[in-house]
Amino acid sequence: MPTSISCTSLSFAWPDGTAVFEGLDVAFGPGRTGLVGVNGSGKSTLLKLVAGELTPVDGVVRVAGEVGYLPQNVTLDTALKVDEALGIAAKRAALHAIEAGDVAEEHFETVGDDWDVEERALATLGELGLGHVELDRTIGEVSGGESVLLRLAALLLRRPDVLLLDEPTNNLDLYARRRLYAAVESWPGVMVVVSHDRELLDLVDQIADLRSGEIAWYGGNYSAYEEALATEQEAAERMVRVAEADLKKQKRELVDAQVKLARRKRYGQKMWDQKREPKIVMGARKRAAQESAGKHRIMHEEKLAEARERLDDAVDAVRDDDEIRVDLPYTAVPPGRGVLTLRDLELVYGARVAGGLDLHGPERIALIGRNGSGKTTLLRTIAGELAPVAGEATAHVPLRFLPQRLDVLDDELSVAENVARFAPGATNNRIRARLARFLFRGARADQRAATLSGGERFRAALAALMLAEPAPQLLMLDEPTNNLDMASVRQLTTALESYEGALIVASHDLPFLESIGITRWLMVEEGELKEITPEAVGYPA
Repeated sequence: MPTSISCTSLSFAWPDGTAVFEGLDVAFGPGRTGLVGVNGSGKSTLLKLVAGELTPVDGVVRVAGEVGYLPQNVTLDTALKVDEALGIAAKRAALHAIEAGDVAEEHFETVGDDWDVEERALATLGELGLGHVELDRTIGEVSGGESVLLRLAALLLRRPDVLLLDEPTNNLDLYARRRLYAAVESWPGVMVVVSHDRELLDLVDQIADLRSGEIAWYGGNYSAYEEALATEQEAAERMVRVAEADLKKQKRELVDAQVKLARRKRYGQKMWDQKREPKIVMGARKRAAQESAGKHRIMHEEKLAEARERLDDAVDAVRDDDEIRVDLPYTAVPPGRGVLTLRDLELVYGARVAGGLDLHGPERIALIGRNGSGKTTLLRTIAGELAPVAGEATAHVPLRFLPQRLDVLDDELSVAENVARFAPGATNNRIRARLARFLFRGARADQRAATLSGGERFRAALAALMLAEPAPQLLMLDEPTNNLDMASVRQLTTALESYEGALIVASHDLPFLESIGITRWLMVEEGELKEITPEAVGYPA
């Protein structure tokens, strides 16, 4: 039988009782499946259940074959050697012992049939762009992005039947992403990948959409899924309009019926008062009228209830992926005004800006470069968090910096209290009114920052900076789309459309950068900041 994953009547809840799945039935067959859904829908939890990292409360998970799992946050012991991280250290040692003339039986048992393990390891590293990483180096000598690829290399060397990838392109630069895309394209077995990376999701064979504890299937890649979803939503919105019209009609018919019944009642009462017919005849007519009125009322009320139910069902079918709507007039910067000046800047970890660089008006700058090239260091230096070794970085307008870690929030404070820290002069009502536009309405604004999901935490941090006083006229974002689902990325894009100041965004997410109207592209390469053309964006394969 082909390798596959099956989950039957799967239920899982967190220790505090919060249910994630209740009776979920799902199966994944051969090929590449993209698992999508909003933050908090349970995508990572489902992968952990399949991988055996979590135990279901009820139900069964069956996997035919060996599972390889790449978690969202890869942590490797920095003291480990590369061959240990790859899981081949014992076999390498045995091979080297045999080559040196030691023919002890345990060495042959350790090697088994895997005599080319070292060659395979080097070939796998080369395919992932890690040909320069020697097997005897320690993990502490490689970058964060390289450690993710090393973990993937270890999985590929094991040749598992099922490969589970959770946000594998997070923290990977464009070069490393392309290597990972190639590995995904050539994968022969069962693969389930959770990602917000459009380019990666366009390599899958089908999309599994996890929503409200259930999975809907769509054939094709993410672009095909978006088209199918748009068609579905148009149909769903039409059904809402039809259901609304039907509800109005049923309400109108109920009112008309009540008017007619009231007229009949008045006529019957008039006949009774004037005693124009025998009492027994009038009594029978009155009882018949009351029965008829009761039946009519019940019939119309049932029709009205059915119309309301149809409307509720139609509304449920329409996705409520709210958009952030903000009005930030005080962030506007005139086109000619100087915003930022960099002069002969040398950074603490070696990168530098030779000569000078000037940023004017509402320019939107993309800052790209390999992992470890110095992008974050440059942003932190501009923000004043790091002192330059030489030269100067001068901001001429109020600026705010949103780091990857989102540590601008105090976990012990609520969302509203966090915003109040950045806008101490604003009233509570004003803060809550503005937070509502960032989708923190009512009690949501009182949630502690520590309890927020990844997408919510990002929205809260973005709100705190964009609503700060004085209003930021230079906003700097470091890898803002990491750990955001597609809906959250769209919300961020919408929010940045409303922002009228200057923008610097460090990111490896090219579709996102193109969507926010970048006007200049800067690359940190070989320790220097260079301006490049849009056509030159990317790295050699």
